[in-house]
Amino acid sequence: MAEVFRGFNGMKFEKALAVEPGVQEGLAEVTLEVAGKAEALLAEHHHDGDAQIDVEVGDVDHYVVLSDERGQLAALSIEFGREPHENEDGELVGGMEGLYILHRAAHLKKRRKRK
Repeated sequence: MAEVFRGFNGMKFEKALAVEPGVQEGLAEVTLEVAGKAEALLAEHHHDGDAQIDVEVGDVDHYVVLSDERGQLAALSIEFGREPHENEDGELVGGMEGLYILHRAAHLKKRRKRK
């Protein structure tokens, strides 16, 4: 009868495969490609402010990050948009459609943020 191993070299099989040099090189290439597309998309809309595209590398995974140092959920608003709010005159102001920079760069489906 065959013996099934759940791990390899002391790691789960998935992680052992993910940390292989060829897989990491592929992840790095895809990450840089997505980051480049995201930077170009952000540049189309970047007038002022602190928004930028960053690349982060973890133990296994690589990440493309839309960063905005202003806080106040600025990067989240850039990606997904925000609802307008009422000013003191009762007018709706401040709303905007999301730009979906990361979604478009990575060819992901656009989803509205949950309320």
